[in-house]
Amino acid sequence: MKRENSTRAVLWKLDERGIAQVILNRPEVNNAYDGALIDGLLCALDALASTSGLRAIIVRGNGPHFQAGADLKWLDDVRRSSREENIRISRTTAQAVQRLNTAPVPTIALVQGGCLGGGTGIVAACDVVIAAENAIFSISEVRWGLIAAIIIPQLNDAIGVRQMRRYALTGERFDAQTARRIGLVHEVVPSAELDQAGQRVLDQLLAGEPEAIAQTKSLVIESAWSNIEPSQFDRLITKHTDKRQSSGAAEGLAAFAGKRRPSWQKF
Repeated sequence: MKRENSTRAVLWKLDERGIAQVILNRPEVNNAYDGALIDGLLCALDALASTSGLRAIIVRGNGPHFQAGADLKWLDDVRRSSREENIRISRTTAQAVQRLNTAPVPTIALVQGGCLGGGTGIVAACDVVIAAENAIFSISEVRWGLIAAIIIPQLNDAIGVRQMRRYALTGERFDAQTARRIGLVHEVVPSAELDQAGQRVLDQLLAGEPEAIAQTKSLVIESAWSNIEPSQFDRLITKHTDKRQSSGAAEGLAAFAGKRRPSWQKF
């Protein structure tokens, strides 16, 4: 059993042991997400979820960075489109992260370089996160007049409300050791040892009985922040959309494009 499939933006393959590799593949923009990457991630996760013999999923980024959040140029184009298209984009993004969060097998994120904005939501949705020493993190949406609505539940699960009240409000960057201290990352290793560290975790996961692992994960999620009702899920999507189409987001994205400070930065 060996399968491979891909879109340009997301590559995935499944080996004989049932280990899947899902690779974010926009290295020219530090794997920043756009519609193609979101759709590719969702398609990969859906295809793998229906694959017999699947034992684990490894998520990683191609190139020097894991995932640099949203492609802000693309996001500005989305902002200017119809309300219906904005809702669709937010819903698809939320579904991709939640599919990863509730995947029926263990998920491992191997993080190098930048892991910003939506990238932190991706790793928060994974069961095990190993970071290279050079990894840098930020829940950065507020810096651009946006909100991290659709990944707040997963981040609350990973680092807790107290840490979210700092890092999601400041948008500040923090290093791999800080990410480990607050719970976003389980282990920090030299960059050259990232694959080896991932293999050690895989060996531990493969020692467990698959159905016992699946049921344990399901029971853990039952008491998680991210175990939300459909109405709550819809509310997050609406909030996410509303803020992207706000005047604050328009100013933040214009400041990014113009390489200037947004108007609310007075220092």
